Amino acid sequence: MGATMIELFQRAEHFGANTAIVDLSGHYSFRELLDKSAAAASVLLDGKKNLQETRVAFLVSPGIDFVVTQWGIWRAGGIAVPLCGNYPIRELKYFLKDSGAEILVAAPEFKEKLKPLSEEDDLKYLESENWNSTEPVVLPDIQAEQRAMIVYTSGTTNRPKGVVMTHRTIQSQIKCLVDAWQWSEKDRSLHVLPLHHIHGLINALCCPLWAGAICEMLPKFDAEKVWKRIESKEISILMAVPTIYTKLIKEWEKVIPARQRLLTKKCKGLRLMVSGSAALPVSVFNKWSEVGGQPLLERYGMTEIGMALSNPINGERRAGMVGQCLPGVEVRLIDTKGLVSEIGPGEIEVKGANIFKEYWQQSTVTKKAFHGDWFRTGDIALLEEGYYKILGRAGIDIIKTGGYKVSALEIEGVLLTHSAIEECAVIGVPDEEWGERVAVSLVLNPGKDLCLPDLRDWAKKRLAIYKIPTRIQKLDTLPRNAMGKIIKPEISKMFQAVDRLEVG
Repeated sequence: MGATMIELFQRAEHFGANTAIVDLSGHYSFRELLDKSAAAASVLLDGKKNLQETRVAFLVSPGIDFVVTQWGIWRAGGIAVPLCGNYPIRELKYFLKDSGAEILVAAPEFKEKLKPLSEEDDLKYLESENWNSTEPVVLPDIQAEQRAMIVYTSGTTNRPKGVVMTHRTIQSQIKCLVDAWQWSEKDRSLHVLPLHHIHGLINALCCPLWAGAICEMLPKFDAEKVWKRIESKEISILMAVPTIYTKLIKEWEKVIPARQRLLTKKCKGLRLMVSGSAALPVSVFNKWSEVGGQPLLERYGMTEIGMALSNPINGERRAGMVGQCLPGVEVRLIDTKGLVSEIGPGEIEVKGANIFKEYWQQSTVTKKAFHGDWFRTGDIALLEEGYYKILGRAGIDIIKTGGYKVSALEIEGVLLTHSAIEECAVIGVPDEEWGERVAVSLVLNPGKDLCLPDLRDWAKKRLAIYKIPTRIQKLDTLPRNAMGKIIKPEISKMFQAVDRLEVG
């Protein structure tokens, strides 16, 4: 079984009998993880010496089987292509075809959904429960520059692109966060995130395994179960998205004051709670400081770069800010003239060993995404007193109205403080007079109503007049993708249905 291993696996050898993964089926050591992933690699190799970057798509539920499958693919020399169980068949077909997957691995519960797709595209089909059916063999040497994973972008504005990461890229992303957030063997993280996205794959899974910590994996997010695990005092780290923290707040608000105080006390004992993948509203930041007994650490990253900015683990965590450069990462702001701007606003460009290798089979798109060694994120930000503030996506969250440029994210943050509003999404809609008008889609709290004149009267005390919405539509839910991100182009289409709007 000897082979040149990347550092992640070398470190697992060192941690040996220490617990690595906890799921509903039990506790598993680093030694068991290595043995099981070696067996998985043997099955995947099927007599070959090296998969040589064969794409292996897989859909396995959170837990030991997911990690064994991912590690097995890597140790066999393959490229891991994680899929999402919530994707419709049409999307799954797209990922399989675009990645050029030759092998499809599925947990038994996904067989009915995936087996027909493997037959349709003539893919080799394997089930994750059969990894132990073959004796382990000598595994191939794994080099740091080999392609390791293709993770698809969220696709909120166009078709998802396959982001290619090498083992060196992944290692750089992990080491950066382990250093910045002070991971150690003493930590125990609670994993409640999707495993087809960078947040769940790198931040919440690979970081604890690198550090020799325990990663406890729940099958899916459940607010009541998460609070119970927090109450146990066994958990030291929680990584989540703003929506999860909002749901935890609502669960906290359901219980009597005495229990609220107990839960807050237990939550305050966690070493670190991180929010990412979407902008954290200031209202949620402030409320969680009360509910959780400590401020959330907000950071900034994306599929192509891992993480680039973070509020400090020790020091002031500022509401509405994503912090400062992480170790080994360089960030600059580029204005509309293509010049470097010290404070912005400008497009965030990032340079470092954390940057992805390429968009899968899209060389032209890859080339356009860079200024030399600098990756163009498409996100607009300001630098205020040493902390970065994200204004939004260029062309989506930056609204040009009446000669002003306004941030949709800023307006959303203010609107979310209104007692009637549960969720909202602000966009710019074309207008002959103003260029664009500020428009908002609202999801209201149960039993609440809100008309445009009342919203505007309320907003005049909190926003400049040109930032106040002049178009409004009320929805039962906001359109989201599989990662839970709001799909603003869909909202733009909805605003074409004039009869659904209130106009001011």
